[in-house]
This record gives sequence, structure tokens and C-alpha cells, in this order.
Amino acid sequence: MNGTKFFGGVLLAVGILALAYGGFSYNKKTDDVKLGPIRVEMTERQRVNVPLWLGIGVAIVGGVLLSRKD
Repeated sequence: MNGTKFFGGVLLAVGILALAYGGFSYNKKTDDVKLGPIRVEMTERQRVNVPLWLGIGVAIVGGVLLSRKD
């Protein structure tokens, strides 16, 4: 398997996952307060939405790269 087919497979998988989940989320550290022995840390959950057209486009490009006859 050469690099192009591997990259195509990765793009296809990422495109399908983007279509299935519609985005991803992560935790963002927002505040960190230290008052003597007391420590308060706040985290905020952020969500990044992946547009439908982007997921479809990435999956198509991955499929095209996988189907190439090199």
C-alpha cells in the first residue's frame, strides 16, 4: 500500500466519521483560581460542528484517492 492509498483511506474514514457525528467536542480550561490551599478550576465544554458539505467532500476525495490505479 503506497502513501496515496493510505492517505485516501484516512480521508475516507475521517469523512464518514464527520458525517456520522457531525462534529467533535473538547474541554477548554477557562479559569484557574488559587486561594491559599483551595484551588478552583473551571472547564468549559466546546463543540465544533463540521458542515455536511465538508464531510461529503472529504469522503469523496478519499474515495477517489483510494480508487486510483497507481
